[in-house]
Amino acid sequence: MSAQANHRATSPLGRRSLTSGRLPKWAPAATAVAAIAIGCAIGAGAGLSSHIQWGVIAALLFVAGSYALAARVEGPRQAKDRLATSLVWVCFILAVIPLVSLTVYTIQKGAGVINGTFLSHSMNGVISSEAGGGIYHAIVGTLEQVGLATLIAAPIGLLTAVYLVEYGRGKLARAVTFFVDVMTGVPSIVAGLFVLSFWIMILDFSFSGFAGSMALAILMMPVVVRSTEEMLKLVPNELREASYALGVPKWKTIVRIVIPTAIGGITTGIMLAVARITGETAPVLLLCFTTDVINTNPFQDPQESLPLYIWHQYSLGNDQTYARAWGAALVLIAIVMGLNLIARGIARWRSPKAGH
Repeated sequence: MSAQANHRATSPLGRRSLTSGRLPKWAPAATAVAAIAIGCAIGAGAGLSSHIQWGVIAALLFVAGSYALAARVEGPRQAKDRLATSLVWVCFILAVIPLVSLTVYTIQKGAGVINGTFLSHSMNGVISSEAGGGIYHAIVGTLEQVGLATLIAAPIGLLTAVYLVEYGRGKLARAVTFFVDVMTGVPSIVAGLFVLSFWIMILDFSFSGFAGSMALAILMMPVVVRSTEEMLKLVPNELREASYALGVPKWKTIVRIVIPTAIGGITTGIMLAVARITGETAPVLLLCFTTDVINTNPFQDPQESLPLYIWHQYSLGNDQTYARAWGAALVLIAIVMGLNLIARGIARWRSPKAGH
């Protein structure tokens, strides 16, 4: 009986399973190459001038070819999985191409103007049609405005999230959640108009970098609340219950247990919120104005920022100002990319390690 069982297990019928008849690992790549070649041939033969149309044809051929090939070799069940996978890859490529194109184009247009002078000088005394000048005053303004906005929004957002997760019950918590959701979708120009009417027109304060920081803080706050709230919800309740069982008060449990456990995700959310407000132009244009000189005091007089500098230089409309605008855009992209890399590094550093 044992020999018969072994014979059945090793027979072709015994080896058959749901995964039989698999395509080789190189089949998707070969299908993609064939789809690109056929799509280019169709586009060229049909006289289509746009390479975007060639790409759309190649994407459709890749999806259809992957499904047809899998249906013939692996069966209809696996073919549906291949269809979903190919659609995901096509959507991923469609999302990446504009981002890569934007980055490459910005580098091509702005890298030539970036040098030590450009990064260490302002536009004071520089005629717009002349070469020279720099973005030092805009970098100082951006760092100060974003820093002040973070000092305002991060503590308020963190405490609001702690209230919603640890204490929030009833109508007040639902109202706070509702307003946080509403603030998430508020256009930046609305935040700028609110600060303009309240801080400058009603309270009669002057235009300054701090006024722009308050508008940026309004935009940043709901992002911090939402991200922090989700991170606090991920903290296991067992940690809280163990702390309560030892007689630790709730407030000390939050300070010593809950927040340190979620600090990696909280920091990441704050950094991403900072990256989100760094490129805002409308509230800064309303509240900070624009200036060519270095102003290190954000509480008095107009103050430049990188987004405002880009808008101002590009609006002047000559080759020199275009070059400076693209150079500032490249620096701004580098700053935002650096903030995102810092956020990822902090998240990886503070994430729970296996075996700990």
